[in-house]
Amino acid sequence: MIHEVDEVLKGLIGGGALAGSGIDVSFEAPTRDWAARRNAPTINTYLYDIREDVSRRQRGHMPVRDERDIVVRRRQPPRWFRLSYLVTAWTKQPQDEHRLLSAVLATLLPRELLPPDELPGALGALGLSVPLTVAGLHTESRSLAEIWSALGGELKPSLDLVVTAPFPAFPEYDAGPPVTEGAAVRVRTMDGTPSDSPERRHRPRHLAPAPATGSGPAAPVERAE
Repeated sequence: MIHEVDEVLKGLIGGGALAGSGIDVSFEAPTRDWAARRNAPTINTYLYDIREDVSRRQRGHMPVRDERDIVVRRRQPPRWFRLSYLVTAWTKQPQDEHRLLSAVLATLLPRELLPPDELPGALGALGLSVPLTVAGLHTESRSLAEIWSALGGELKPSLDLVVTAPFPAFPEYDAGPPVTEGAAVRVRTMDGTPSDSPERRHRPRHLAPAPATGSGPAAPVERAE
Protein backbone atom coordinates (compact mmCIF):
# COMPACT_ATOMS: atom_id res chain seq x y z
CA MET A 1 0.00 0.00 0.00
CA ILE A 2 2.81 2.46 0.88
CA HIS A 3 4.61 1.99 -2.43
CA GLU A 4 1.34 2.65 -4.26
CA VAL A 5 0.92 5.94 -2.40
CA ASP A 6 4.50 6.81 -3.41
CA GLU A 7 3.57 6.13 -7.03
CA VAL A 8 0.54 8.42 -6.80
CA LEU A 9 2.54 11.24 -5.20
CA LYS A 10 5.30 11.02 -7.77
CA GLY A 11 2.75 11.39 -10.55
CA LEU A 12 1.00 14.30 -8.85
CA ILE A 13 4.12 16.26 -7.93
CA GLY A 14 5.86 15.59 -11.23
CA GLY A 15 2.77 16.76 -13.10
CA GLY A 16 0.64 19.82 -12.52
CA ALA A 17 2.66 23.02 -12.27
CA LEU A 18 5.94 21.08 -12.73
CA ALA A 19 4.86 19.19 -15.86
CA GLY A 20 7.62 19.16 -18.46
CA SER A 21 10.17 20.79 -16.14
CA GLY A 22 12.31 17.67 -15.77
CA ILE A 23 12.42 18.11 -11.98
CA ASP A 24 13.28 14.84 -10.27
CA VAL A 25 11.11 13.51 -7.43
CA SER A 26 13.07 11.53 -4.84
CA PHE A 27 11.90 9.49 -1.84
CA GLU A 28 15.33 9.06 -0.26
CA ALA A 29 16.13 10.45 3.18
CA PRO A 30 17.50 13.99 2.66
CA THR A 31 20.72 13.42 4.60
CA ARG A 32 23.99 15.31 4.13
CA ASP A 33 25.36 12.47 2.00
CA TRP A 34 22.29 12.50 -0.24
CA ALA A 35 22.48 16.29 -0.63
CA ALA A 36 26.16 16.02 -1.61
CA ARG A 37 25.38 13.45 -4.33
CA ARG A 38 22.51 15.46 -5.82
CA ASN A 39 23.43 17.09 -9.13
CA ALA A 40 20.08 18.42 -10.41
CA PRO A 41 17.04 20.31 -9.05
CA THR A 42 15.02 17.86 -6.98
CA ILE A 43 11.80 17.63 -5.00
CA ASN A 44 12.41 15.35 -2.02
CA THR A 45 9.37 13.58 -0.58
CA TYR A 46 10.59 11.79 2.53
CA LEU A 47 8.23 9.46 4.41
CA TYR A 48 9.07 10.14 8.06
CA ASP A 49 6.05 8.84 9.98
CA ILE A 50 3.46 6.02 9.68
CA ARG A 51 0.68 5.57 12.22
CA GLU A 52 -2.91 4.33 12.28
CA ASP A 53 -5.79 6.79 12.23
CA VAL A 54 -7.81 5.04 14.93
CA SER A 55 -10.74 7.45 14.49
CA ARG A 56 -11.47 5.70 11.17
CA ARG A 57 -11.39 2.15 12.55
CA GLN A 58 -14.59 0.20 11.84
CA ARG A 59 -16.05 -3.09 13.04
CA GLY A 60 -18.10 -5.73 11.28
CA HIS A 61 -17.61 -6.76 7.67
CA MET A 62 -17.93 -5.40 4.14
CA PRO A 63 -19.62 -7.22 1.21
CA VAL A 64 -17.70 -8.01 -1.99
CA ARG A 65 -20.01 -8.09 -4.99
CA ASP A 66 -19.59 -9.59 -8.45
CA GLU A 67 -20.60 -8.11 -11.80
CA ARG A 68 -24.22 -9.14 -11.14
CA ASP A 69 -24.22 -7.19 -7.85
CA ILE A 70 -24.45 -10.44 -5.85
CA VAL A 71 -22.50 -10.71 -2.61
CA VAL A 72 -19.90 -13.46 -3.16
CA ARG A 73 -17.37 -12.71 -0.42
CA ARG A 74 -17.06 -10.73 2.80
CA ARG A 75 -14.07 -9.01 4.36
CA GLN A 76 -13.20 -6.90 7.35
CA PRO A 77 -13.16 -3.11 6.88
CA PRO A 78 -9.72 -1.72 5.95
CA ARG A 79 -7.49 -0.06 8.52
CA TRP A 80 -6.53 3.55 7.74
CA PHE A 81 -2.97 4.85 8.16
CA ARG A 82 -1.58 8.37 8.12
CA LEU A 83 1.52 8.56 5.93
CA SER A 84 3.40 11.77 6.69
CA TYR A 85 5.88 13.10 4.14
CA LEU A 86 8.44 15.89 4.48
CA VAL A 87 8.49 17.71 1.12
CA THR A 88 11.54 19.87 0.38
CA ALA A 89 13.03 21.49 -2.72
CA TRP A 90 16.74 21.27 -3.52
CA THR A 91 18.49 23.70 -5.92
CA LYS A 92 21.49 26.03 -5.77
CA GLN A 93 19.46 29.13 -4.93
CA PRO A 94 16.92 29.59 -2.10
CA GLN A 95 14.65 31.60 -4.41
CA ASP A 96 14.48 28.69 -6.84
CA GLU A 97 13.64 26.32 -3.99
CA HIS A 98 10.80 28.61 -2.93
CA ARG A 99 9.44 28.61 -6.50
CA LEU A 100 9.46 24.82 -6.55
CA LEU A 101 7.66 24.62 -3.21
CA SER A 102 5.07 27.09 -4.52
CA ALA A 103 4.55 24.88 -7.59
CA VAL A 104 4.10 21.79 -5.39
CA LEU A 105 1.65 23.66 -3.17
CA ALA A 106 -0.35 24.85 -6.20
CA THR A 107 -0.48 21.28 -7.51
CA LEU A 108 -1.55 19.55 -4.29
CA LEU A 109 -3.93 22.06 -2.69
CA PRO A 110 -6.83 21.30 -5.10
CA ARG A 111 -6.39 17.54 -4.57
CA GLU A 112 -7.98 17.13 -1.16
CA LEU A 113 -9.54 13.79 -2.12
CA LEU A 114 -8.06 11.24 -4.54
CA PRO A 115 -10.80 9.13 -6.23
CA PRO A 116 -10.41 5.34 -6.60
CA ASP A 117 -9.97 5.50 -10.39
CA GLU A 118 -6.74 7.49 -9.88
CA LEU A 119 -5.25 4.96 -7.46
CA PRO A 120 -3.16 1.98 -8.59
CA GLY A 121 -3.20 -1.70 -7.69
CA ALA A 122 -4.78 -2.96 -4.50
CA LEU A 123 -5.27 0.61 -3.28
CA GLY A 124 -7.62 1.40 -6.16
CA ALA A 125 -9.31 -2.01 -5.97
CA LEU A 126 -10.74 -1.11 -2.55
CA GLY A 127 -12.95 1.48 -4.25
CA LEU A 128 -12.31 4.11 -1.56
CA SER A 129 -11.30 7.75 -1.94
CA VAL A 130 -8.07 8.76 -0.21
CA PRO A 131 -7.82 12.13 1.62
CA LEU A 132 -4.72 14.26 1.20
CA THR A 133 -3.69 17.34 3.19
CA VAL A 134 -0.70 19.59 2.59
CA ALA A 135 0.87 22.27 4.80
CA GLY A 136 -1.66 21.67 7.55
CA LEU A 137 -1.19 21.78 11.29
CA HIS A 138 1.67 19.50 12.33
CA THR A 139 0.12 16.89 14.63
CA GLU A 140 2.84 14.24 14.90
CA SER A 141 4.70 13.73 18.18
CA ARG A 142 8.08 14.54 16.63
CA SER A 143 8.82 18.14 15.69
CA LEU A 144 10.35 19.05 12.33
CA ALA A 145 13.49 20.25 14.11
CA GLU A 146 13.89 16.78 15.66
CA ILE A 147 13.43 15.17 12.26
CA TRP A 148 16.13 17.35 10.68
CA SER A 149 18.42 16.68 13.61
CA ALA A 150 17.95 12.92 13.14
CA LEU A 151 18.74 13.30 9.44
CA GLY A 152 21.95 15.15 10.28
CA GLY A 153 21.06 18.19 8.19
CA GLU A 154 20.14 21.82 8.60
CA LEU A 155 16.54 22.96 8.82
CA LYS A 156 15.02 23.83 5.43
CA PRO A 157 11.63 25.20 4.34
CA SER A 158 9.29 22.25 3.89
CA LEU A 159 5.70 21.20 3.32
CA ASP A 160 4.09 18.63 5.58
CA LEU A 161 2.12 16.27 3.33
CA VAL A 162 -0.24 13.71 4.88
CA VAL A 163 -1.99 10.94 2.95
CA THR A 164 -4.52 8.87 4.90
CA ALA A 165 -4.62 5.57 3.03
CA PRO A 166 -6.64 2.37 3.63
CA PHE A 167 -4.77 -0.87 4.20
CA PRO A 168 -6.84 -3.96 3.28
CA ALA A 169 -7.68 -6.26 6.18
CA PHE A 170 -7.32 -10.02 5.88
CA PRO A 171 -8.65 -12.60 5.51
CA GLU A 172 -11.62 -12.59 3.15
CA TYR A 173 -14.14 -15.43 3.32
CA ASP A 174 -16.80 -16.78 1.00
CA ALA A 175 -20.40 -15.72 1.44
CA GLY A 176 -23.30 -18.16 1.19
CA PRO A 177 -25.36 -18.31 -2.01
CA PRO A 178 -28.26 -15.85 -2.36
CA VAL A 179 -31.64 -16.96 -0.98
CA THR A 180 -34.01 -18.09 -3.73
CA GLU A 181 -36.59 -20.00 -1.68
CA GLY A 182 -38.36 -19.29 1.57
CA ALA A 183 -38.70 -21.46 4.65
CA ALA A 184 -41.37 -24.21 4.55
CA VAL A 185 -43.98 -24.52 7.30
CA ARG A 186 -45.81 -27.84 7.89
CA VAL A 187 -48.86 -27.85 10.15
CA ARG A 188 -50.02 -30.64 12.48
CA THR A 189 -53.13 -30.97 14.55
CA MET A 190 -53.15 -30.95 18.34
CA ASP A 191 -52.72 -34.76 18.55
CA GLY A 192 -49.65 -34.67 16.26
CA THR A 193 -51.20 -36.06 13.08
CA PRO A 194 -50.52 -34.18 9.80
CA SER A 195 -53.05 -31.50 8.98
CA ASP A 196 -55.01 -31.44 5.74
CA SER A 197 -53.69 -27.93 5.12
CA PRO A 198 -51.11 -27.69 2.33
CA GLU A 199 -47.49 -26.93 3.07
CA ARG A 200 -46.89 -23.19 3.34
CA ARG A 201 -43.74 -21.43 2.17
CA HIS A 202 -42.55 -18.02 3.16
CA ARG A 203 -41.07 -16.19 0.18
CA PRO A 204 -38.06 -13.93 0.79
CA ARG A 205 -38.95 -10.25 0.80
CA HIS A 206 -37.05 -9.51 -2.43
CA LEU A 207 -39.00 -12.36 -4.17
CA ALA A 208 -42.39 -11.80 -2.57
CA PRO A 209 -45.20 -10.64 -4.90
CA ALA A 210 -46.91 -7.31 -4.32
CA PRO A 211 -49.71 -7.54 -1.73
CA ALA A 212 -53.21 -7.85 -3.12
CA THR A 213 -55.55 -4.90 -2.74
CA GLY A 214 -58.85 -5.07 -0.93
CA SER A 215 -59.76 -7.07 2.13
CA GLY A 216 -61.24 -10.50 2.62
CA PRO A 217 -62.00 -12.93 5.37
CA ALA A 218 -59.08 -13.72 7.64
CA ALA A 219 -57.48 -17.15 7.19
CA PRO A 220 -58.00 -19.63 10.04
CA VAL A 221 -55.13 -19.77 12.50
CA GLU A 222 -53.49 -23.17 12.89
CA ARG A 223 -50.80 -24.23 15.26
CA ALA A 224 -47.38 -24.69 13.63
CA GLU A 225 -45.10 -27.53 14.58
